[in-house]
Amino acid sequence: MTIDHRLKTKKMRCFEELRVWQESRILVKEIYLLTANLKDFGFKDQIQRAAISIMNNIAEGAESGTDSLFLRYLHISKGSCGEVKSMLYVAEDLDYCSKEKAEELRIKSKSISASIFKLIDYLKQNQKIKKI
Repeated sequence: MTIDHRLKTKKMRCFEELRVWQESRILVKEIYLLTANLKDFGFKDQIQRAAISIMNNIAEGAESGTDSLFLRYLHISKGSCGEVKSMLYVAEDLDYCSKEKAEELRIKSKSISASIFKLIDYLKQNQKIKKI
């Protein structure tokens, strides 16, 4: 196999170009801004870690080199979306933010989760095609 052929067949992923990673980065910033003055350090740490987990697992998966590893990291990232959404209900219930702000961020989290699902589905379909 020539080097040229390997370059054509090997996928090069740049996570910064993934729209879902870009949206996750924005969500992280919004979560940090929301919790900047929060004195509940346990809650603050948990929601910030969950938000960062979304974007970092997308990045780590994209850089992993294989679709199967990427899928694994995407599932973790999707789970972190659920954690952020859940914690936003707590934030709302404890008056750490307004109902409107919590709902806005939950909608963003749901959108990111849906995008991750689509990427997972795409990668699974791609794996099936490779096996044929």
